[in-house]
Amino acid sequence: MSPRARIGISLAALFMLHAAILAAGIFAPYDPEAQDRAFPFAPPTRIHFADQAGRVHLRPFVYGLASRADSQGTYDEDMARTYPLRFFTEAAGPDGAANNRWHLVGVEAPGRLFLLGTDGFGRDQFSRLVYGGRISLFSGLLAAVLALALALVLGGLAGFYGRWLDEVIMRGAELFLALPWLYCLLVLRAFLPLNVPAGQVFLLLVLVIGLRGWARPARLIRGVVLSAKERNYVLAARGFGASARYLLFRHILPETFGVILTQAALLIPQYIMAEVTLSFLGLGVGEPAPSWGNMLAALQHYYVLASYWWMCLPGLILMPVFIAYYILANALHERLHFGGPIQLMQST
Repeated sequence: MSPRARIGISLAALFMLHAAILAAGIFAPYDPEAQDRAFPFAPPTRIHFADQAGRVHLRPFVYGLASRADSQGTYDEDMARTYPLRFFTEAAGPDGAANNRWHLVGVEAPGRLFLLGTDGFGRDQFSRLVYGGRISLFSGLLAAVLALALALVLGGLAGFYGRWLDEVIMRGAELFLALPWLYCLLVLRAFLPLNVPAGQVFLLLVLVIGLRGWARPARLIRGVVLSAKERNYVLAARGFGASARYLLFRHILPETFGVILTQAALLIPQYIMAEVTLSFLGLGVGEPAPSWGNMLAALQHYYVLASYWWMCLPGLILMPVFIAYYILANALHERLHFGGPIQLMQST
């Protein structure tokens, strides 16, 4: 498959995933913070097309859940009543009251539609997974934008002007590469109040991860700028009296776009994993706001890991996300650095 086709497929997959995360209110059947204490650790709801009598239903349906009296946390299907799936409906919460939002799919109360089961507080895992992607995915995206913006500015200045400015910026980059960012975050978190709103924690994560991550791409951009400013057309433009600003924005910085795009595809999954790791350790977004990291925190208890397999699903969804970004980065590298637009622009 050609690099262009792989870029298109991976971008389409990532676009659909991010669009679904942004439209979480439509895809999630319930409020991600709503607790249904009657159904802790309920398994994923089975969707049926045929009832116990063998009759086939055109509309899929689910049965109710009944907790076993002799075994806590174990459930059976209550086949006394069926609950047909309703599409584009105003679904009700656990208390039976409508939440004034239109959802893609839902069932009539007192039925329950736990597509990926529930956690220990009876919260719908699918709803939390979709809403949690807003924090996990977009923290990585915004942190990568911040890191690459700093890298473009600092790396471009270091490579273009050189001398003492280059020395200062590159020594600073080496310092940032050597800093143990996890310990720095621990120190920073120690100075903050215990109860920090989820929005502030999200911005803190983006700032810390983004400010720490500019050094490596800045070194790459500096190398590209050092090479580009010695090209014949740049020297000719300088000889005709072109200003430094014109040379940077017209001839030199466009040469770095291939590196920036490739680095973005590599850094975003790394920063997503950083947010997931920090939230898993309790340093990121805390309860009750969902993120993929704090959803996985329940797996620190062995009985959860051993008995409730659906609690591992937030970790499994990271795999296709990382694979899509890896395919994108690899295809961008082939396309932009080996016969792609950069070579064509240089040859002209």
